[in-house]
Amino acid sequence: MSQSMIRTALSVRQLVLHQIQSIPEDLFDKQPPQFANTIRWNVGHIAFCLDYFLTLGLPFSTSLPGTYAAFFHTGTKPADWTAAPPSKEELVQCLSAQLASLSEISPHVLENKLESPIEMGPLRFETVGEVFNFAFIHETMHFSTISCLLKVLQYEREEGK
Repeated sequence: MSQSMIRTALSVRQLVLHQIQSIPEDLFDKQPPQFANTIRWNVGHIAFCLDYFLTLGLPFSTSLPGTYAAFFHTGTKPADWTAAPPSKEELVQCLSAQLASLSEISPHVLENKLESPIEMGPLRFETVGEVFNFAFIHETMHFSTISCLLKVLQYEREEGK
């Protein structure tokens, strides 16, 4: 079961990378009024949160710059940024490095109990695998948001808005 969880995570990340690489960077910072954030924010949030989730129970060392928290932590938004965010290329490099790290995770560690349960609102995680699974549910939620943002932005571009 744990090996299939890792394979699923790898597949999700490959799909995310494929989509992000196909999006023109000029669309990364456009924010339709229906959305709380931009494509760039969602991409960075995916990278930031995966690092956060994986360090909760795995021997996973982060390779993300420390500045990512100020840009992409939950509750942040592009309207509050006071510095230039990472480029599309840098974000893709971070996501690709995480993909490589995922390939190195040993399936048996996903069965390990966490030192203490993690509670996030109504959610409670007791094993490394539960946190790992949630990380990729979270990623697919933001992947879907990116897809929706892209559709709206492409429609607006076609309509000349």
